Amino acid sequence: MALAVACLAAAAPAAAQDLQRPDGWMVRFDNPSATEGQLEMFVAMPPGWHVTSGPAAIYYAPDQTASGDFRAEMEVYLFDPGNRREAFGIFLGGRDLQGDGQVYSYFLIRNGGQYILKRREGADAPTVRPWTSHDAILSYADRGEDASVKNVLAVESRGTEVHFFVNGQQIATLPRAEFAVDGTYGFRVNHGLNLHISRLEVTPLG
Repeated sequence: MALAVACLAAAAPAAAQDLQRPDGWMVRFDNPSATEGQLEMFVAMPPGWHVTSGPAAIYYAPDQTASGDFRAEMEVYLFDPGNRREAFGIFLGGRDLQGDGQVYSYFLIRNGGQYILKRREGADAPTVRPWTSHDAILSYADRGEDASVKNVLAVESRGTEVHFFVNGQQIATLPRAEFAVDGTYGFRVNHGLNLHISRLEVTPLG
């Protein structure tokens, strides 16, 4: 899969005119003055989607929602970030995502092996858990001879708790009251990153 994704990404600039925005998907930038012209690429590129970001934003399809007990999982490949340590990951619990009252919860990682848990509440973005290092998170330097490094992020909503995983290892648990997860889900990409999201799915938990 890593080789296939690398080949797709390498071909992307030359074939950009043939690639299309995923049908029905929307983008919401953090900065209200940011424009679509600043987003270098967001296209459907099976398997999944390719993003070369400009300003920080969330990406989502409004009809993709999750509630109750479920597992959300995102498989993502990071291409050369240079010296940037910008974050990327999954968001859940989205409501009013194009309005002034937007809310969602997000779980991000960054190159260097750290994660953060945050909320978006209108113009505010309170931190639920600050940047924390964990050995489960792979950095670009861990890619070996590949062009990218893969991480799999997962969030499990079970009863009154929310559990967070990276590459199969549980790295955190929070009370559900601190990290609302019912609502629209999607992914978040901060400034100037080149990513391939090969999988984003939600599975109900019995």
